[in-house]
Amino acid sequence: MSWAATSKEWLDKARMIEELGYSTLLMPDHFYQQLAPFPALASAAAVTSTLRVGTLVLDNDFRHPVVLAKEAATLDVLSGGRLELGLGAGWMAADYEKSGIPFEPARVRIDRFEEAISIVKGLFAEGPFSFEGKHYRVIGLDGLPKPVQKPRPPLLIGAGSKRMLGVAIREADIVNVSFSGRAGALNSEFMSSGTVEATTKKINEIRQAAGDRLSQIELSLPVFFCAITDDRKGEAERLARTANLEPSELLSLPHALIGSLDSVVEELQRRREEYGFSYVIFGRELYWQMAPVVARLTGT
Repeated sequence: MSWAATSKEWLDKARMIEELGYSTLLMPDHFYQQLAPFPALASAAAVTSTLRVGTLVLDNDFRHPVVLAKEAATLDVLSGGRLELGLGAGWMAADYEKSGIPFEPARVRIDRFEEAISIVKGLFAEGPFSFEGKHYRVIGLDGLPKPVQKPRPPLLIGAGSKRMLGVAIREADIVNVSFSGRAGALNSEFMSSGTVEATTKKINEIRQAAGDRLSQIELSLPVFFCAITDDRKGEAERLARTANLEPSELLSLPHALIGSLDSVVEELQRRREEYGFSYVIFGRELYWQMAPVVARLTGT
C-alpha cells in the first residue's frame, strides 16, 4: 500500500491492515503516484499500536545517508520502536530520468550504497561517528535521536543480483530476495530474474555465502501477483496480460500466488520448507485479497 487521496483514507487503510492481522505496513520509494514514505509511515504508526512500519525499499540515491539516518531514527522513536528499515541501491531508470538524478552504472550505485549502510549503522550507534569514503564523508557526527530499537531497527535489503545478495548477506537482518534491477525497468529481463530457477540459484548462493550467519538472517519474498480464486487458469490469464507473460510463466513464478485459499496456504508453507522464506510481502493494494491467507496462517 502506498497511496491514498486523503488523510482519512490513508489512516483508515493503516487501521484496517492492522485489524486484518498483518504484521507490517511497507512502502516503496518512487516518484510516481505514491505518498512520501517517512511522513506517511509516521502517521500510520500514530493511529495503530502493534503494526510495524517500514520501507521496501528506500533508494539510496534519493537521500544523503546522514539525512536518512536521522529520518529513520526519528520514525523509530515516533512509532515506539516499530520501524523496519528497507534499503536498496536504486534500480528504476525512470525515477532517475524524470528527476534529473544521474543514473550511474550499477557498480557505482552499489559502491555508494555500501558506504551508506556503514554510515547509517554508525550513526545509529552510541557516540560520535566519522567516515571517510569515496562517495561520503562524515566528521565526528553524533546521530541524534538514537533509535528506540537496540542495537538498531532491523535492516532489510532488497537484492536480486549476485553482488547485491552478497551485500545483503553481510549487512542485512532481512534479505528480500527479489527480481534483479539490472534492466532498470519492468521488462522481460526483469521478469526472467524471478523464475523458479533464478530464485533457487539465489537461495543456494545465500546458503553457501552466509555460513554461520544464515541463522541470523530472515529470508523475505515479495509477491506481486496474487488472487484467491477457484478459477486459477482464468485469473492467471488476466494477470499475465498485465505482466506481458504467458499464463504458465506467471503461475510458475515464486513471486505469484494464485488459487484457492487452501492451495495458496499450502504453497506458502512449501516455499518456507524449500526456500526458507518466513517473511512474505504482498504487493501494493492486495491486503484485502490476501487477508484470508493471513487469518489462516496466524490462526485469527
